Amino acid sequence: MDTPRDRPLRVLIADDHPLFRQGLRGALTVAEGIAVVGEAATGEEVIDLAEHVQPDVILMDLTMPGLNGIEATRRILDSQPQIGIVVLTMYDDDASVFAAMRAGARGYLLKGADQTEVLRAIQAAGSGEALFSPAIAGRLIQYFATLETSGRPAFPELTEREREVLAWLAQGYTNAAIAQRLVLSPKTVRNHVSTILSKLQVASRADAMLRAREAGLGRE
Repeated sequence: MDTPRDRPLRVLIADDHPLFRQGLRGALTVAEGIAVVGEAATGEEVIDLAEHVQPDVILMDLTMPGLNGIEATRRILDSQPQIGIVVLTMYDDDASVFAAMRAGARGYLLKGADQTEVLRAIQAAGSGEALFSPAIAGRLIQYFATLETSGRPAFPELTEREREVLAWLAQGYTNAAIAQRLVLSPKTVRNHVSTILSKLQVASRADAMLRAREAGLGRE
């Protein structure tokens, strides 16, 4: 059986911008030890391709038509946990970073990262390790240091999904925008927001936003 040292790492690129995919493919094609085995422009396409081409690593954008990168990551890793997924996105907000981590991503890079950084993240993910850009890594260290000090996450009365909705709410996103981000119906988001207000015992979205930001959720 092949090991990572016997053959190139098989990489699948998922991004809805053709020119970005083309540039990324060009950079990876000339890199030693890496073979680009496919490209996807939507969340549904990357799920389908992941099953058929069996990549070692997927470079995953977060915002694609239809299914977003977070949900695509969850679904792929549910059936193929051996794949290393590295998020490559323009979003550096806390909600996106932690949503990617909870979904199982092994890396998080911002678009604009240099070729060396991207290659290191691919190699780490292909080896079962994790690598985050310096700015993102610093944020994670601060977050976990806060958890260690407090002993528990903020708002333990909320479910994971409710905390995710609250994090977007803290950044001022509307219900419609949150629904698009999380691939939920607006009605489902409204129900989550109503439950959040009840559990936090606040009377308005503004009060919930203030509580969330005071606890460190949604800070960019």
